[in-house]
Amino acid sequence: MKLRGPIFFSVLLITLLVAAFYPRVDSEQKDALLMLSVLKVMGQLHYQPQQLDDNFSQKVFDLYLDRIDSDRRFLTQKDIKQLEKYKTLLDDEAMAGNFDFFNTSLDLLTKGIEKTQGYYREILAQPFDLNKDESIELDSDKRDFAKNDADLKEYWRRYLKYDVINRVTDALEAQKQAGEQGEQKSVEQLEKEARTKVKEAYDSGFERLIKTKRNRRLSAYLDAVTNIFDPHSGYFEPYDKQNFDLSVNGRLEGIGARLGQAGDYVKIASIVVGGPAWKTKELQENDLVIKVTQGDGEPKDVTGMQVDEVVQLIRGPKGTKVKLTVKRSDGVVKDIPIIRDVIVFEETFAKSLILDGTTPNEKIGYINLPSFYSDYENETGHNCSEDVAKEIEKLKAENVSGIILDLRNNGGGYLHEVVNMSGLFIEKGPIVQVKSRGLRTEIKEDEDPRVQYNGPLVVMVNNYSASASEILAAAMQDYGRAIIVGSKSTFGKGTVQRFVDLDRLIVGHEEIKPMGEVKLTIQKYYRVDGGSVQLKGVTPDITLPDIYQFVEVGEKDYEYPLAWTEIEKLDYQQDVFKINNIDKIKTNSQKRIADNQIFQKIVDHAKVLEQQRSQTNYPLSLEKYTSLAESRDAQSKAFNELFKNSVNTGVVNTPMDVAVLNADETAKARNEEFIKTVSKDMHVYETIRIMHDLIRMNN
Repeated sequence: MKLRGPIFFSVLLITLLVAAFYPRVDSEQKDALLMLSVLKVMGQLHYQPQQLDDNFSQKVFDLYLDRIDSDRRFLTQKDIKQLEKYKTLLDDEAMAGNFDFFNTSLDLLTKGIEKTQGYYREILAQPFDLNKDESIELDSDKRDFAKNDADLKEYWRRYLKYDVINRVTDALEAQKQAGEQGEQKSVEQLEKEARTKVKEAYDSGFERLIKTKRNRRLSAYLDAVTNIFDPHSGYFEPYDKQNFDLSVNGRLEGIGARLGQAGDYVKIASIVVGGPAWKTKELQENDLVIKVTQGDGEPKDVTGMQVDEVVQLIRGPKGTKVKLTVKRSDGVVKDIPIIRDVIVFEETFAKSLILDGTTPNEKIGYINLPSFYSDYENETGHNCSEDVAKEIEKLKAENVSGIILDLRNNGGGYLHEVVNMSGLFIEKGPIVQVKSRGLRTEIKEDEDPRVQYNGPLVVMVNNYSASASEILAAAMQDYGRAIIVGSKSTFGKGTVQRFVDLDRLIVGHEEIKPMGEVKLTIQKYYRVDGGSVQLKGVTPDITLPDIYQFVEVGEKDYEYPLAWTEIEKLDYQQDVFKINNIDKIKTNSQKRIADNQIFQKIVDHAKVLEQQRSQTNYPLSLEKYTSLAESRDAQSKAFNELFKNSVNTGVVNTPMDVAVLNADETAKARNEEFIKTVSKDMHVYETIRIMHDLIRMNN
C-alpha cells in the first residue's frame, strides 16, 4: 500500500539513531528511547505533524496535569507551581531523553496520594454532621487546584461526606421499600455503616493507585504527548494493544477467563463458555490466582500484582501450556494446567433477527453490527463484511420485505471492511476518499459488480456511531441507496489510524522489548460527495428523539481534533434501488413522533439530562440531598417505566440460527436478552414504520 514508502523511510531513520546512540540500553535509557521513537514516528508519519516548540510543550503540560489529577484531589497550587518551571521545556526534555518533569510530577503525585490517604482515614474516623448546610462543586473545570494542604483536606472532607450521604440516602430508600417487614436503622447507624463502606472502597482504590507502576504512568505521559497531534493517536503498551485487537477482531489466544481485582489477589471473574478454562471443568469463578507457571518453568507468585500484569502472564500462543495455582473460597489450593487456544467472543459479531412489519405478511430483517471487525491474520477468522453477507442470505431466505442495519454505538474498525460491506448494497463504485499527508487522494472503491441485497434498506445510527460506521452511512446516503435514521448526528470522526510496532524500529536490544506500539492518524477520509464527517458527523435523513440530543457528544467534544475540510466531488451512481418520496416519508415520521407520547417524553427527559449535566454543585445536608435524589430517582424511574413493555412484535431468530443457539445454554441466554432488548426498543419501533413507508412508496 502507499504507506509502505514513508513507513520504511521512518524505520531507517530511527534504526540508525538507535544504533548510533544506544549501543547498550539500560532501563533508564529505555524510557528515553521510547519517547524518542514515539516522537519520530509521530513527526514523520502523522497526517498533521506538530512543531516541537514551547507552544507544544505548554499544551502537553496542561493536558498531562489535567489527566493525572483530573478531579483536583491530590495536587495543590504549590505542587503546580513547582512544576511550572518545566512548562516550556518539555519539548527540549523529550528530544534530549530527559524526564525531570515526569519524574518530579510522579514524585509529587505519589506524595499527594500518600497524604490524602491519611486525610480520608482521619476524616472517616469521625461522624459527619449531616444536618450542616454546605455544598460541594464536583466539576473540576469549575474548580482550581487547592490553594494549600488545608484547602485540599477540606475538599476531601466534603467529598467524603458527599459519598457517605449518597450511601445513606440509598439505604434510607431501601428501608422505605422494605417497609415494616425489613430492618429499620437510625440515620446515625446508617451513617456509621456508610463511613465503613466508604473507607473499604477507598482502601482498595488507593492500594491500586499506590501500586501503579512507572510504566503505566509513563504511558499516560506519552498519551498526552501524542494527543496534542489529535485525540485518536496514542501509545499502546503490549497489554493495551492486545485488548484493542480483541475489540476489533473478536478473538485472542489464551485460556478464556476474565480476571478481576480482589484486594491483593487477582480473581477469576468469569469463564468463557467453550474456552480452554471451561473445558477443564476445574477452574471456577471467584478462584484467587496465587501463582502462574509458564510451560514447565518455575511458578511465579502473582500475589500483589495488578490485573494487567497477571493477564500478560496468562495469555499466550495457541498450543502452549500455562498452569494456574488457585485458592478456592474454602481455602483449598489447586494446580490447574491449561493448554491455551484461540478464544472467540461471539457477542462482538453481527447477528440478525426477523421482526413483524406493520401489515400482515410484512417481515422486516434486522442486522445488528457492534463493530467493523476483521480477523485478517486468521484464515478461518471472522470478517464483518462476510458475516453481514451471511446474515443477509438468512433473511432473504425468509423473504423479508426490507432490511434494517443497526450501527448504533458502533465505534468503527477496519477501513477495508466498510468498503467491502458497502459493496453488498450497490453494483460498484467509489465508497470513500482517503487523503494522506503529501500524497494524492486515494479512492477506495467497490470493484465487485455483484449486489448481495437489492431491496429497501434503512441504516440506524446514533451519537456513538463513529468512523467506519460513518463511512457506510455517508456512502449509502450519498448514493441514495438507504434512508439514514437516528440521532441529530453521528460522532464526527473523519480520520484513519494505523499501528506502528516500535520493536520493528529497533535493532537488537531484546532485553527491553516489547516496547509497545503507536497508533497514529495517517489519513483523513471524505465522502464521495467531497464532504467530510470530521467534527460534523453524518446528519440522518430522519432524526429520532434521543436523550442526549441537547448534550454535546462526539469528536468536537475532544481536545485538539483535526479540522473539518472538504475536497472535490466524485462521479457516482447506483441503479439498485431508488428511494422515492423521501420528503413524504420524513413528514410521516415527524407526525408519528409528534403524536407518540413516549417519544415526547424522551425529549422531555433529554432536557432534564441537559439540566442535570449543568448542575454540578451538590448540597451536603441530608435533607436537601435526599430531596434532590428523590426528585431525580422519580424522574429516572418514570422514564425507565416507559420501556418496560415490548413494542415490537414477532421478534424471532432465523430458522438457521435456532438450532445453533439452542445447543449452547450461554449463547441461548445471550440471545434471549438480545431479543428482549430489541422488542422494547422504541427507535426500532419507529424505524420499522419508516421501513413500511419506504416499501409502500417505492413498490
